[in-house]
Amino acid sequence: MADFDPEKFEDKYANYFTELQRAYKNAFETMNERFDSELVHAIDQQVLNESEPFYEDGAFRVELPDDPVDRVTAIVVEDEKVEATLERYVEEIEAELRGVFGLDEGDEPKA
Repeated sequence: MADFDPEKFEDKYANYFTELQRAYKNAFETMNERFDSELVHAIDQQVLNESEPFYEDGAFRVELPDDPVDRVTAIVVEDEKVEATLERYVEEIEAELRGVFGLDEGDEPKA
């Protein structure tokens, strides 16, 4: 587990690339086990590939590209199912980011 520094997270790809990869991979594996794997793969490849993780006000959040549901074209599925699965996937990524960096929800990083 990396020592987390919010200021270093501003340049996250230079400072925390390995940890980000691990969090996204762990979230993918969890989602793939519990949900429609075709949908999870489509979301991963067509939406989350352009997502951006941020750390603000003591919490991680994942910013999605515009019109994320419309981006899922690799599989035919109802928009509501895509929305629900995507929402759960983002929650899983945020939880994995907290875990990888050793932060509980609302925890401040140790100085």
